[in-house]
Amino acid sequence: MSRVKELKDARNHLEAWKRADLAVSTGQTYQMGSRSLTRVHASEIRKSIEFWERRVAKLSQRRSGIRMKRMIPRDL
Repeated sequence: MSRVKELKDARNHLEAWKRADLAVSTGQTYQMGSRSLTRVHASEIRKSIEFWERRVAKLSQRRSGIRMKRMIPRDL
């Protein structure tokens, strides 16, 4: 999967979990596919939001420039 598609999917997941958090915080039930989430699932929702926030942050980092490791030239 390309990095751009992964980032888009991660952002979609994050938004879905944020909508679930908002619905559950107002006392409602939220349904995602076949799962139904209620107020007792608040900690699971929070963990999922944190996971997807980290994933989006990781995928959003730009890698540019030359990557080098430390090297010691040796004359053999």
